[in-house]
Amino acid sequence: MAPLDLTGMFGVTGSYLVYIGIGFCFGFILESSGFGDSRRLAAQFYFSELRVLKVMFTAIVVAMLLVFWASALGLLDYDELMVKHTWLWPGIVGGLIMGVGFILGGYCPGTSLVSTATLKIDGMFFLFGHIVGVLAFGETVGYFYEFWNSSYLGRFTLPELFGLETGVVVLLVVCLALAMFLGFGWIQRLVYGRGDPQ
Repeated sequence: MAPLDLTGMFGVTGSYLVYIGIGFCFGFILESSGFGDSRRLAAQFYFSELRVLKVMFTAIVVAMLLVFWASALGLLDYDELMVKHTWLWPGIVGGLIMGVGFILGGYCPGTSLVSTATLKIDGMFFLFGHIVGVLAFGETVGYFYEFWNSSYLGRFTLPELFGLETGVVVLLVVCLALAMFLGFGWIQRLVYGRGDPQ
């Protein structure tokens, strides 16, 4: 039953090779999908090209459905999966900071790595800024440590937030993704008179 113990299966070195392989494939897919281009990434915020949004939501929905059905069929022990714990207000503030940075720079940390790997200068600068930001945070977190650890909710998921069964939440997220695809496509055609380039 998943999740698999890769270290037990392949040893420490073998498991690291698997992780490197997964990371390489992930980066390759991001670059192939256009996620290494800051102009294309930033364009989603202006509704001029929504390929990034569509790829990301497709990935989220597919992963969610696979986890849900694998758990329902007994192929996956969901309780063994690492789900990040929630600190509500620090998470909201961090999301806003990252969102502004994403709009201004055209990259998130992951896509800046992809861009750097393909030797794009703007990606390198953004990655450097990310490293500086991480170091600056590490040196100053003591000043707002109480806020940083406030509003702790533990392993808090959407079914718990809405008080609904997991299957109902999965269905609602799928419907939301489909509505976003159709709605944003309609907005894109309304504003720019065209859809995404093929």
